[in-house]
Order: sequence, then structure tokens, then C-alpha cells
Amino acid sequence: MNKEYKDRLLLIFTKNPVAGRVKTRLAKDLGDDRALRIYKFLLDHSVEFTSGVNAEKIVYYSDSVKEKDIWSSDIYQKRKQLGEDLGQRMFNAFQDGFKEGYQKIIIIGSDMYDIETSDIELAFSELEKHEYVIGPALDGGYYLFGMKSLNSNVFVNKDWGTSSVRKDTLNDLKGEDVKLLETKNDVDLLDDIKDHPAFQKFIKI
Repeated sequence: MNKEYKDRLLLIFTKNPVAGRVKTRLAKDLGDDRALRIYKFLLDHSVEFTSGVNAEKIVYYSDSVKEKDIWSSDIYQKRKQLGEDLGQRMFNAFQDGFKEGYQKIIIIGSDMYDIETSDIELAFSELEKHEYVIGPALDGGYYLFGMKSLNSNVFVNKDWGTSSVRKDTLNDLKGEDVKLLETKNDVDLLDDIKDHPAFQKFIKI
């Protein structure tokens, strides 16, 4: 563990980039190949904005760990997600982090474009002052979640991938010290990117 930021851990959940298995809702409009290209574009961006974050960083792969890929082993630890559903996999990752001595842990996915290093740094700063931090996504979920001690309730009884996730999570945290960050748009549907300049090269082919 790096002593410089021994108490801060960034968990990055990613899917192995395989056509037909990533961005499946986008693929309905754009096809599997273009959906895969978009996902790889988002992965590259994720490396760009997370590599400089002042925290230890662990990439959790959905299927299998890749030793040589865009996630440099000099910057990121690499592990496989474990659990039957997303909630269980996130719980296990947080649990391991707290067991290893980290005191402020944040999790993000790898399919956000409108996010920068400063957003993650801000989230860690807010976690200094609050028990929980949530980055709300426009679709009703969240793009970031952080906490200072393990709370298993936030990972159970959720319809993951639906618009009820954030509301149900906030219900679990009623009465707790929660800081909400700026709402941002994640990339799941064609509507999310059809007017975004960065994605036109994938859409207008």
C-alpha cells in the first residue's frame, strides 16, 4: 500500500470488452461492433481520468483479469469481481478494501465520459467531511458511490440497472450523513450520446 494515500481507495468496475457483451442497449441501435468501439473509447477515457487520482486504485474485471492491457499494472491493482449480482460484487470489493485498512473507499464504473480527475478528487474530499458520497446519474442510478465504513444494506434488494437504484439507496441511508455530487449522464442508450460531439465518429458512419 502506498503510504502517500494509504487511506484512500478507488475501485473501478469494468467489463471485459467483448462484442455482444458490453453496451447491449446501445448495440440495439448501433450494432455490436460499434457498441464495442464506444465501450473501448470509454475505457480509454477511464484510464485517462483515473490514472492521476491520488488514491490506491484497483480495477475489478467482470470475467477475467488481463495482465497486459490498457490498465497499467504499475498504477492499478487487478482483481476479478466475485458475487452473483452487481450488489454482491460491489459489497465484496468494499469489504476487501476495508479489511485491507483503507478508510475512504469510492467505486465507479468504466462507462462515463463526462467525468474528470477533479470529480474523483472532489468526491474523496467530500468523504473527509461526510460518511457517504453519491454521484447521481441522470437515469436514476449513480456513477459514483463512496463510504467510510461498510454498510451492507446499500448492496441488497436493488433492481440493478434500473431507474430505482439511487432512490432505493438513499432510502437505505435515510438519516445518514450523505453528500450528493453533481448529476451526470452515463452512457447506456443512443439518446445519451446522439448529440454529444465526442461520439459522432461512432454514430455517423
